[in-house]
Order: sequence, then structure tokens, then C-alpha cells
Amino acid sequence: MLDRDLPLKKEIAENIKQLMKERGWTQLKLSEVSKISKSTLSDYINCKTLINPGNVEKLSEAFGVPKYQIDPSFKRSDMKVEESLTDYVVNSFARVPIVGTISCGNGVIAYENIEGYEEIPRSWLNGGEYFLLRANGDSMINARIHEGDLLLIRRQEDVENGEIAAVLIEGEAVLKRVFKTDTALILQSENPKYEPIIVGKQSDIKILGRLQKVVLNF
Repeated sequence: MLDRDLPLKKEIAENIKQLMKERGWTQLKLSEVSKISKSTLSDYINCKTLINPGNVEKLSEAFGVPKYQIDPSFKRSDMKVEESLTDYVVNSFARVPIVGTISCGNGVIAYENIEGYEEIPRSWLNGGEYFLLRANGDSMINARIHEGDLLLIRRQEDVENGEIAAVLIEGEAVLKRVFKTDTALILQSENPKYEPIIVGKQSDIKILGRLQKVVLNF
């Protein structure tokens, strides 16, 4: 029997796999974050079943992306209507600082230069403290992060293996994919022309926080 949904299933599967690759997530990690069973995710990724709207919503929240980036049947115009309605909800946005310079003295992180503030939907925030950085250079282009992008960072001192994080190196906050061994941190760019940075865990390099979302491009 002809599966009329197969083209859509394939597109959804590719979208999920691409988002997992960008974050360095396994199916198990995605299952833990989204609260969708690993077997159900496997069915979506292997094009066995068509994803339901409820699980599109769960994956959208887990990845921090609009629903149409999971399932293209959710049109961009639908998202704009939803956002226009929430504009009028009290406390639906939070002011997050855009940080130009960050320092770390005696283990205490300080924002030396706040360039301004950006209104961020509270639905993007899941507890904790957040700040924004501007992306510099082309070292993360294969993760779809480009010069000038505004990056929403959840402040935390550690990240899961393979997650993208803001890292303080010699007074400069840079974005890298972080891998950990027993004795070292490996800071990997998403551009093959840059060599990985390998540092001992006792070095002065400090993880500032995990990349939550690429907000916008100026």
C-alpha cells in the first residue's frame, strides 16, 4: 500500500536528526529532555510513524525551535499568529542583558560591559539565569551560527558532553562544542579549518553557560 505520508515522514526525520546533530544529542538524551519514549523517537527517525501534534510541541520545546522546524506542516504564518496573540499576555517577555565583556575574578563571573537588553519570550527560559552574547567569526558555521547572531546562554558551570557552550578563554567569551575526558576539556569548533582546543581541567578556562537558542541575526 502506498504511504502518502512518507515524504512528510522523511522530512520530519531529517529535521530531527539535524537538530540532534547540532546539539550533539543521542536519541536517549532527546528522550530525556522531551519526555518522549526512545522507541517512539526511533519510529519517527526511521519514518515508521507520523509524528502527532503533541509530540511536535514537546520536540519544539526541547530543541528551542518553532514547530515548523520539526514538522513543516506547521506553517510559519501559524507561528506568527500565535506570537501576535502572546504579545498581549502580561509578563510573557523577560529582559535579558546583551553582554559585551565578561570577567572572572576569584571564581566569580562578572558582566563588565552590558550593551543593552533584549526582550525574550519567557517560554524560551526554563529557570536559572540567562544572558546574551553576539557571535563573532565563522568557527561555528556548521552549527548554523553566524557572525552577528545573538546567542541566548543559560548560565551554568558545567554542560553535558557534546553540548555547545560559552567558554571564557583569556578574558574572551567564545562559543565551542565541549567534550570532556578525565583530565581535559576539548573545545571543538564547527568549522573544519579550526583545530580543537585541548586544555587541562585545572586551567583558567571556565564554562560560562550552555547555548539555549540562537535568537536573531543583526
